Amino acid sequence: MADTANPFKFDNSYARLPSRFFARVEPVPVSQPGLIAVNRDLARELCLDPDWLASGQGIETLAGNRIPRGAESLAMAYAGHQFGQWVPQLGDGRAHLIGEVRDTNGDLRDIQLKGSGPTPFSRRGDGRAWLGPVLREYIVSEAMHALGIPSTRALAAVTTGEAVFRETALPGAILTRVARGHVRIGTFQYFYARNDHEGLELLLKHVMDRHYPEAGKSGNPALAVLNSVVCGQAELIAKWLGVGFIHGVMNTDNMSVACETVDFGPCAFMDEYAETKVFSSIDQGGRYAFARQPDIALWNLAQLATSLLPLIDGDSTKAATLATDSINQFPDRFSGCFDRVMAKKIGLGELRSGDGEIIHELLKLLELHRIDFTHAFRALTSDSGKQDGESGFAQLFAHPSDAAEWMRKWKARLGQEGSGEDRQRALMRAVNPAIIPRNHQIEIAIEEACNGEFLRFHRLNAALQRPFEERPEFSEFAAAPFPHEVVTQTFCGT
Repeated sequence: MADTANPFKFDNSYARLPSRFFARVEPVPVSQPGLIAVNRDLARELCLDPDWLASGQGIETLAGNRIPRGAESLAMAYAGHQFGQWVPQLGDGRAHLIGEVRDTNGDLRDIQLKGSGPTPFSRRGDGRAWLGPVLREYIVSEAMHALGIPSTRALAAVTTGEAVFRETALPGAILTRVARGHVRIGTFQYFYARNDHEGLELLLKHVMDRHYPEAGKSGNPALAVLNSVVCGQAELIAKWLGVGFIHGVMNTDNMSVACETVDFGPCAFMDEYAETKVFSSIDQGGRYAFARQPDIALWNLAQLATSLLPLIDGDSTKAATLATDSINQFPDRFSGCFDRVMAKKIGLGELRSGDGEIIHELLKLLELHRIDFTHAFRALTSDSGKQDGESGFAQLFAHPSDAAEWMRKWKARLGQEGSGEDRQRALMRAVNPAIIPRNHQIEIAIEEACNGEFLRFHRLNAALQRPFEERPEFSEFAAAPFPHEVVTQTFCGT
């Protein structure tokens, strides 16, 4: 049903690309949509009326039953490597990009419905999402944003009134996702694999216009875009590791060239620190384990570089050399980003020789003693001026003396800063969250929501909006899980 009264002011740049970039397809209506949540602050940021979104017409729109005026609904085409295996055609199998709007800064933002029905790319899938993955993505994507990590956002979530069948019948839901853009590494791979150089050129221009306008002024725009994505991904992955985040499915079709965190499937935040930690039920070999994420990002970037070779230079040898030089920047850039992230977490305003060793020793100490990652760094925020016996960090260990040697080195290094204890604490509180989206709390929220109770979902979201503050009214969400609450696996929604 077309809608003649709506607040969307669309400017659909992707829909102006040639038809081979997507399939024009509308969402499949659902029987009885019901509102779960509207992200009112984000709505206003997108120049949308949150009250209209929560109205009957708004809910119909968020469910895909009503098509807003000016929308050009489409499913994007792309390819990708999934767990290292090449798949020449993937595409949006359960998502519809209904259009793009300009936010309060004048920047274009994609509006996409996820779980809104099958498309030509569904590959025998039902195109739907059940309630659990929708709530997980809503919670985690908004938490990532509040933590200062580039991420797609959740504008709204609705129930469908219909069952979705996985191993059993589950309640259906649809997420309205907002992104700076949905072009992936796999989108470039799609056109490169087809020897569609015109398609590559058009896609590159779209990405430059949308995300990297300065690249268009360089002597080699394709190389400039590659360099920008290398830098952006280095910063993004470093921030992931700084909060203990595990994406879980870093396929090339799940990596945004806008360098946002995208596609929250079997994602999770660590409780106890372990470099080899894996939650994703489909990652049997640990390909996307916590500490392997930088290596996988490099591998993915190499696939992007390969796809850009025809645009980097007409001489294939020269193009390969330039692309390789660009990709080879990643390890050092990531290392520098990671060290800066971690240095701030332990109160260091600037990096000095030997700081990397202090950071490395701390992480090994946390892993050896199975210490909660988030609690460890939060405890350090108030420890800089305390005597060892008063240390909250040391009290996390079964034997507090196990932390004594590292704390001696750390305090000696803090003493060289000259910035004062108050400034150090302020620096650490600004980067070490008191609360993260704990896996067990997400699972409890999902379980209760499946029984029609959304109070915990709303309270958890409210708590995560200000993650660096300690608020007693939300203390339950900051606690580590009891042994019987520990979540060992997370799952995709398909």
